[in-house]
Amino acid sequence: MSDAIETIGKSVIHHGHDNDRVYLMKLHEDDAEKIIDRLDQLASLRGYSKIFAKVPRWNIDSFVAAGYEPEASIPAFFPDGVAACFMGKYFTAARRVEPQPQLVQEILAASKEQEPAYQPPKLPECFGVRVAREEDVAGMAAVYREVFATYPFPIQEPDFLRTAMSGNTVFFGVWKEEKIAALSSAEIDLSTFSAEMTDFATLPEFRSLSLALHLLLQMEEVMLSRGIRSLYTIARAYSFGMNITFARNGYRFGGTLTNNTNIFGSLESMNVWYKTLS
Repeated sequence: MSDAIETIGKSVIHHGHDNDRVYLMKLHEDDAEKIIDRLDQLASLRGYSKIFAKVPRWNIDSFVAAGYEPEASIPAFFPDGVAACFMGKYFTAARRVEPQPQLVQEILAASKEQEPAYQPPKLPECFGVRVAREEDVAGMAAVYREVFATYPFPIQEPDFLRTAMSGNTVFFGVWKEEKIAALSSAEIDLSTFSAEMTDFATLPEFRSLSLALHLLLQMEEVMLSRGIRSLYTIARAYSFGMNITFARNGYRFGGTLTNNTNIFGSLESMNVWYKTLS
């Protein structure tokens, strides 16, 4: 069974044993005083080894006092100019330790050397980029099943994709004629005018065409047209391709979330990248 999205008070969390964690996705200010104890209680009850929380900077002192460590941040994330901080609390020594520190540093070094105004090669004429539609969900789910052995959300299920589309998630795809070659999504939060750029997947036979960057450029155009100002991603820290893609498009590195997400069959650390649209 996949991890669940639920509420604590008015705040949104994602938790379960697939990722062995609680993720505080959206903190409501009415819950600020009680949320830390509620998260601890849930982690203790379920035996999770990490709590991961995205909170406004004004609330980080309370989290630090409760044993959380700052792992990443996005300056001026909220409309009032306050930064978003990603905090981590670990309940086992093993979960706290980065298993591949040299690889993480090599990928970051390679990413930071990229030209931020990089232009990808033009797509061949038989390829096109567009917003995905409800009739595409069966094919999309098949692509996600092929690319990801595991994923933190059930994007391999057509019903999940359909429900996400009916909310505030916009999916994008690259098609080669009638065949889906690559996918991504923008999860929009209208209360903060922000979007998480996520769910990137490219079929193996198309991975030499910079399709993720083509998707990202299209996504930004659509987000800008919808009044979204703050973009971010939580990308695999062990992927040269995804980190370089965001660096090439002017995203800045915000920090690393250690042993954070079950993806490609095991827990991996994740890098936060961010960009503000003018």
